[in-house]
Amino acid sequence: MSTREPNRHLERLYQQTGWTLRQFVQAVNRIGTERGTPLKYREPSAHQWCRGHLPKETARPLILEALARKLGRPVTHAEAGFPAPAGSSHATPSAVEGLLDLGRGDMDPSRRSVLGIGLFSVALTVPNWPDVVGRMEAVQGGGTPRIGMPEVDMVIAMTERISELDDQFGGRHARPMAAAFLVNTVAPYLRADAPESVRKAMMSAASDLCYLTGYMAVDECAHGLAQQYYLKALELAGAAEDYLTYCTTLRGMSVQAVDLGHGREAQRLADAAAAASPQAGPRMRAFLAGQQAHAYAQIGGSNTALMYLREAEVAMDRAESRGKAFGSYDPAALNYHISQVRYELGDLPGSIKAMQESDKVRYGVYRRARVRHRAALAERQLEIGHLEAACATWNLALDDYPLVQSGRADQRMQKMRRLIRPHLKNHAARELHERARLVIPS
Repeated sequence: MSTREPNRHLERLYQQTGWTLRQFVQAVNRIGTERGTPLKYREPSAHQWCRGHLPKETARPLILEALARKLGRPVTHAEAGFPAPAGSSHATPSAVEGLLDLGRGDMDPSRRSVLGIGLFSVALTVPNWPDVVGRMEAVQGGGTPRIGMPEVDMVIAMTERISELDDQFGGRHARPMAAAFLVNTVAPYLRADAPESVRKAMMSAASDLCYLTGYMAVDECAHGLAQQYYLKALELAGAAEDYLTYCTTLRGMSVQAVDLGHGREAQRLADAAAAASPQAGPRMRAFLAGQQAHAYAQIGGSNTALMYLREAEVAMDRAESRGKAFGSYDPAALNYHISQVRYELGDLPGSIKAMQESDKVRYGVYRRARVRHRAALAERQLEIGHLEAACATWNLALDDYPLVQSGRADQRMQKMRRLIRPHLKNHAARELHERARLVIPS
């Protein structure tokens, strides 16, 4: 009878973590739940992996991510003693080819790969501004018509329309539309002949669309996919020398990280966004400082968080005095950050007050945000024992919920059903539960 060789590579990584076998499998199971595919591995599984039994192909990226999060650095298949993924190659695709591969897999939901689509990676390598600025493969002419600023303006306008649909209805239906537009229209434009000024403007417009598509992937909890879109946005923004979209994308990556509870990564990305935008105007400065405040609050840096929050408030006052800017960082977004900072620092009543103020001043078109943030407000009202106030707020969220197609909104509503279940002796809670049962998918 042949004996299986122990996986010395995986065993060495496991020893470096300081984990018990139980902690190892718990970390892997948590990532599976985060991705939307709950796992139930127990200690014998981890023992078998180290003894040389090869984990399922779908589990290997989760094991690598668990190790990477614990060790604070990337962990490759080879380093863990796993075979390379099927179809992998050492060749790095060009920017446009990579964009085509990403978009084609996303524009048709039936073709999306399950493996890794929702897997957020803390070990992702994020390029710094000097590493991407002005860099992109030379345009390949031949067969593609020459483009000018009208094509750039069309891409910008389409991105704005898709963003409006996302704000009002959620990203579930809008993202495949954005992916198809990237593949069928924007990618060919990036390869077209054009004057240098037009070419840079098109790359900037494409970067903004990639950022939006990544944000919509976050909305559907496809976190690994979102990170890939964000990386493309950074690459294109650097090639276009568009520091504004570069900084906005880094901030978006920080928002994704902090919402998933990865405070250190969120802080690193928020600081990188601020550092890459030294000459930002007051509204952009408020936009960046508010996110820095939230990230530092999550990791317990209360003094730094409050410093950045004050900076965001001062910058917002300056920005508002210069006139309203619909569609950018506004008082509703600032109050949301104030609420998040106060909540992270343990000030629950202050968090509720700021969230109520955010709801009061939010523009009506932001329906998806209204559903999610009202649900969060209700959860905090319930947390301090205000059951009937929470039920009233959840009912407001339910008013808009049927019109929104959003994975994050779905999660909030499912959580509401769980939280309200122990309180069904209360009349308001019972009525809310009955209404939710008819509206929320089981």
